Amino acid sequence: MALPQIKQDATEARLAALDLPQGGWSDAARKDAVARVRAMGLPNARDEYWKYTRPDTLVQPDAPKAAVFEDTDAPVFGEVDSLKIVFVDGVFDADASDVLALEHVSIDRLAESKDIHWAKDLYGVLEARGQTPVHRPLATLNTAFAADGVLIHATGRCPKPINVIYRHVSEASDVFLHHVVKIDSGAELTVLENGPAASRLNKVMEVEVADGGTFHHVRVQGRDHERRAATAIFTRLGEESVFKSFTLTANGVLTRNECVIELTGDNAIAHVAGACVGDGDFHHDDTVFVTHDAVNCESRQVYKKVLRNGATGVFQGKILVKDGAQKTDGYQISQSLLLDEDSQFLAKPELEIYADDVACSHGSTSGAIDDEGLFYLRSRGIEEGPATDLLTIAFLAEAVMEIEDEALQDEINILVEAWLSRRRG
Repeated sequence: MALPQIKQDATEARLAALDLPQGGWSDAARKDAVARVRAMGLPNARDEYWKYTRPDTLVQPDAPKAAVFEDTDAPVFGEVDSLKIVFVDGVFDADASDVLALEHVSIDRLAESKDIHWAKDLYGVLEARGQTPVHRPLATLNTAFAADGVLIHATGRCPKPINVIYRHVSEASDVFLHHVVKIDSGAELTVLENGPAASRLNKVMEVEVADGGTFHHVRVQGRDHERRAATAIFTRLGEESVFKSFTLTANGVLTRNECVIELTGDNAIAHVAGACVGDGDFHHDDTVFVTHDAVNCESRQVYKKVLRNGATGVFQGKILVKDGAQKTDGYQISQSLLLDEDSQFLAKPELEIYADDVACSHGSTSGAIDDEGLFYLRSRGIEEGPATDLLTIAFLAEAVMEIEDEALQDEINILVEAWLSRRRG
């Protein structure tokens, strides 16, 4: 079926503004991605999966400007012993990064193109699989045009996390980053991400977890920044493997986080969670699609949003249980805390089940601060501002507790407390 002319024109205008990297092992995948983008077209407001979020500024040829600010706060994950990899406006900064060497892990860069690399078997593969049954053209655009990223292959238990740090120094930076992570059988790895990467960011991470492998992912997106970002994680899980991902988002004009998970091996576990705190001109969209295609697998989606001063939160989450995926345990919860009457939360939870021996549930709620809880704290001498903050932190706790490492939980709670304190002041 031919694309509508308006979508075709917008897609061609975006493609014309970009330079396609040439040569190396990723060349065939990039050219295939360009063809797929042209066939599906970039999203517009009429697309079902974009009905709550306008993609205009994510697909226009020129990147919108975002003011550069001096971050005087303590570094995110600064107390965590980690290997640091730094990108500045999408460009690798070797001087600010650690040596890319770690026991049981190989780390390369996408920009260092070679003829042969293990990532050739994964780059764009999981992204392409994630296009069914829903098109995700921004991710396909990324596969075509990403200039850099990290390629991480874990062959055993990694001794410390890999911390990917993003910095933004240009007011109009249009950045594509594409990370590929391969976890071998029995291997374990933690990847941290933090910082504002660009005025407009398109980032994809593809993660393959082999039988018995474990992958932990914790990221913090921006702090008080005017950025626009579209991110996507595509992961495929083998037998008895584990995938756990958590995202904290603080402010930003527009953020769209997608997560596409395939549980293809029996007894696999996938947990994906998020917490966001937004104020004013803030639009935050979490879109999740989890496919159960094996026996006795577990998935959890836990999303909490705190919104004030007209901020908007969106959650679209689906659990698909395929025929034969018996003993599936699928859980999904999305909740918002609206701190005023001007903010809004839009939710679209879905279940699609073709097996008869499953335990799946979903729920979505939206409400204000608990008056009884607030009265109790006030009666104990706590002022209204700090009391409201305590109740807000308690509301986010279910999502934050999805992080397995308690030290990382503490880091996230400190960031939330700092954001609330700044807003109160």
